[in-house]
Amino acid sequence: MSTPPSAAGTSARNAPFVAADVGGTHVRIGLVEPSGDPRHPVRVLHYRKYACAQWPGLADIVEDFLAGLGEVRVEAGVIASAGYALEDGTVITVNLPWRISLAAIRERLGLRDFRLVNDFEAVAHAAAHVDASEVMRLAGPLTAPPGPTLVVGPGTGLGAAVWIPGPAGPVVLATEAGQAALTTRTEREMAVLRELQRRGAHVAIEHALSGPGLVNLYAALSALAGDAGEPPAPDAITAAALSGEDPRAVEALDLFCGLLGSTIGDMALLYGVSGGIHLAGGILPRIRDFLAASRFVERFLDKGPMREALERIPVKLVEHGQLGVIGAANWYLGQRAAP
Repeated sequence: MSTPPSAAGTSARNAPFVAADVGGTHVRIGLVEPSGDPRHPVRVLHYRKYACAQWPGLADIVEDFLAGLGEVRVEAGVIASAGYALEDGTVITVNLPWRISLAAIRERLGLRDFRLVNDFEAVAHAAAHVDASEVMRLAGPLTAPPGPTLVVGPGTGLGAAVWIPGPAGPVVLATEAGQAALTTRTEREMAVLRELQRRGAHVAIEHALSGPGLVNLYAALSALAGDAGEPPAPDAITAAALSGEDPRAVEALDLFCGLLGSTIGDMALLYGVSGGIHLAGGILPRIRDFLAASRFVERFLDKGPMREALERIPVKLVEHGQLGVIGAANWYLGQRAAP
């Protein structure tokens, strides 16, 4: 006997689906389902992390993940990724080793519905559901009245999105803020910027505020000191800075934190942020104590007469490892429920 249409629709709406957070270094992917709890709308059933460089494409990663689910049938999914979607469904990204084709993934894996959302737009859809135990407050009051909220974070690149409350539900503004021009304040930062400009006139924010950006800062400091050696990898710079064993690594990370504070203060003013700022991304949780002791807050607030306004904005470090997956799933549920 066939299933009545209403029951079939209900079953499809409650069926598990795939949600993936596609970064330049890792793909985090989960099998999720609606929870029915408005505080935490999705439940993660299975979760894995893949290294992008070890796979020829996203379709191969999704296929491997689905193969590990056994008899579970999945017909829908969503990916969160930085980049621009072309009319044919192809996504052009700056930091991925391969292009993404939604149509090719649908056809290869037999998915009836597979969608794309900007990576930090997805994170913005998850930030409101993060528990207090998963955040570290860096500046501002504990809470603020509802208002535009900024979600920003450095990883392989730098992503940012603005969550805007409204009477018909929140709206999320996806941005390419990481591609805007980097600005500096101190003489040392200006010297570093001039060194970075040797590679090209336009120095994007993420050329300094990302994992590769930290390497760029270290290399620029080396060049200013007359050292032409190969810079260490981001993790090595971070470890050497945290241990204090490499003064140049300490300076590079200190520059990173100061520039981050100044940049996020600019973004707060540009986007009219009043509801709060969530810092995410792969780097910041690893340097949380260094960040808290750095000039980050000083530089964030150093905006002349707008200091008083910025002092009223809560700034918190989000430490939820599955944030992109959960946010993509939340976004997908909202899209599916839309008329």
